[in-house]
Amino acid sequence: MAARFESWIGGRYVRSRSSNSFVSLISAISMLGIAIAVTVLILVLSVVNGFERELQERLLAMTAHANIEGLEGQIDDWQLISDAAAGNPRVRASAPYVSGQALLVFDQQLSGVELRGIDPAAEDNVSGIGGTMREGGLDSLAPGEFNVVIGSELASALRVGVGGKVTVTLAHGIVTPAGVMPRTKRFTVTGIYRVGMFEYDRRLAFINVRDAQKLYRMRDAVTGVRLAVTDIFAAPDVVREVARATGQVLLVGDWTRRHVNFFRSIQITKSILFVILLLVVAVAAFNIVSTLVMVVRDKQADIAILRTIGARPGSILRIFVTQGSVIGVIGTAAGVLFGILLALNLETLVASLESLFGIKFLAADVYFISDLPSELRLGDVALIGSIALILSLASTVYPSWLASRTAPAEALRYD
Repeated sequence: MAARFESWIGGRYVRSRSSNSFVSLISAISMLGIAIAVTVLILVLSVVNGFERELQERLLAMTAHANIEGLEGQIDDWQLISDAAAGNPRVRASAPYVSGQALLVFDQQLSGVELRGIDPAAEDNVSGIGGTMREGGLDSLAPGEFNVVIGSELASALRVGVGGKVTVTLAHGIVTPAGVMPRTKRFTVTGIYRVGMFEYDRRLAFINVRDAQKLYRMRDAVTGVRLAVTDIFAAPDVVREVARATGQVLLVGDWTRRHVNFFRSIQITKSILFVILLLVVAVAAFNIVSTLVMVVRDKQADIAILRTIGARPGSILRIFVTQGSVIGVIGTAAGVLFGILLALNLETLVASLESLFGIKFLAADVYFISDLPSELRLGDVALIGSIALILSLASTVYPSWLASRTAPAEALRYD
């Protein structure tokens, strides 16, 4: 009975009417403040998680999980590495590649690129470049055809499409009686890909590995071998195992080393944003303190009457704890609900706003990722909701204790 009595009065104080409507308004503002703070925190962390996911997927799609290169920039007996990789149960696939710098020229436009020679069949098993094709396909890179696949941003910069002829110019010159002349070769654009990262879409072009060997005069040598492993987080150990199995001195690398600064900066940013926005949640939660203090001052006479008819100080304390808890629970629940809805539909909402106002929130030539991704993680939602509830409950302690200390005689002196 006592528990129901305390809960009933606490709930009535939340929805005060008539002359006490101001108290009800303050309670609603407190709920709204907590809801907005929780919503913003969930949404921001979801966006950071989305950027981390997109960055990892797109980087790994273009750079593979690990790679092995020669000390002198090329490997002559690279088949030994492929055989060692095939014999390792933790390696899913391997692919040789040739990498070099070049200048692509079309009409009056030109652009420097990284020219990567690949085996289309093997490369499709190692990276996800095949799934990013917008026009044409990797299978068009047949040996001896001198075809090239370029990124969408590079195609726009050169103003070239599928079927266009581009001139590849190398810095390695040819000595002639007239002097040193740059080596050039005409290639046909047979495919256009789009990863969604400007750095790759603008600066990376693919040709057949045989054509690259001829172009860079490497005979049967390659720059290195790329590996796809079964567990991306075990890539550092796997690539070392493969290198040791060959019995050669080789250079090894993996995605955790090449892009460690990207992921480290994301984690640091996420931690900083979490702390900063958690302070916003704390401010909103502590607003309950001022709300309850105002209620206690407004309800002095009610508290005194309850005390005179036998209510204990503990009952008075629980009445106002109930009121503050209702505010905190409703505000947190509303914030979690709206945060989840916004996080799940953020990409659609952003696309609609961009289409409606004709703007682009993330310019492709400025940011690595030109989309605004979102990934909702239940662990983050649970953590944010728990902290908001704890802060809300903690905010009820002092005002409730203050109410329980009210002296009936003092409160009713002038009534």
